[in-house]
Amino acid sequence: MIYHDWITVLHVLREKRQSCVLITVLSERGSVPRDSGSKMVVTPHETFLTIGGGHLEYQCIAQARDMLQSGQQTPHSENFSLGARLGQCCGGMTTLLFEPLLQAQPMIQVYGAGHVGLALVNLLSTLPCHISWIDSRAGQFTHVPPGVVVIQPEDPLDCVAQAAPGSYFVVMTHHHPLDLALSEAILKRGDFRYAGVIGSQTKAQRFRYRLEGKGIPADSLACLRCPIGLPDVKGKLPVAIAGEIISIYQQQVLV
Repeated sequence: MIYHDWITVLHVLREKRQSCVLITVLSERGSVPRDSGSKMVVTPHETFLTIGGGHLEYQCIAQARDMLQSGQQTPHSENFSLGARLGQCCGGMTTLLFEPLLQAQPMIQVYGAGHVGLALVNLLSTLPCHISWIDSRAGQFTHVPPGVVVIQPEDPLDCVAQAAPGSYFVVMTHHHPLDLALSEAILKRGDFRYAGVIGSQTKAQRFRYRLEGKGIPADSLACLRCPIGLPDVKGKLPVAIAGEIISIYQQQVLV
């Protein structure tokens, strides 16, 4: 959808709990592509409105996305000379204000695209959260809900390393050794908000024993949720997992 004013854009993004950076032209001198007050909104995957296009805009989009990736919360202004060095031919000067508008929105990684993974992702996709759905196997993603990012890495452990601090990890792959390796990598990070692994009580005991042997301390092992999901929700595992994630998130918001 095309929006023609920044207030509407920010309202829509707020409803989606989508973080963004608002870029405003504060001042201009000489020939510039947009006058003072012109605005642009940048999200991790979209842009709205314009501050003039060209290399200036490309550079500002990249800078805004770096701010979102790092979680920077402090606004700042920056001067740009629109000459050959920036790839612009205007020749003027402009000052831009970058304002990060961050929304608390869980970053959830779901490992495994089996039938339970599909059902869980379908549920989570209706919530205000960012979902990465991860499976190395070709042809597994027969249906992907809108807004869900599919990742097919050679090594799923790379996704653990690249996850943002405070992420939610749900491990439900087709291979128990991979579940174990992912659990070890997640617990060794130590900065997760939630870590859950699908499995029985027997699997949970076996995993904790093996993880302890790999040097994972007892307090970290206690944070691993296996069996996964709210225990009071019987027979509907995806619903139980989604409910558990929502419960953990709500506790975080209320703190």
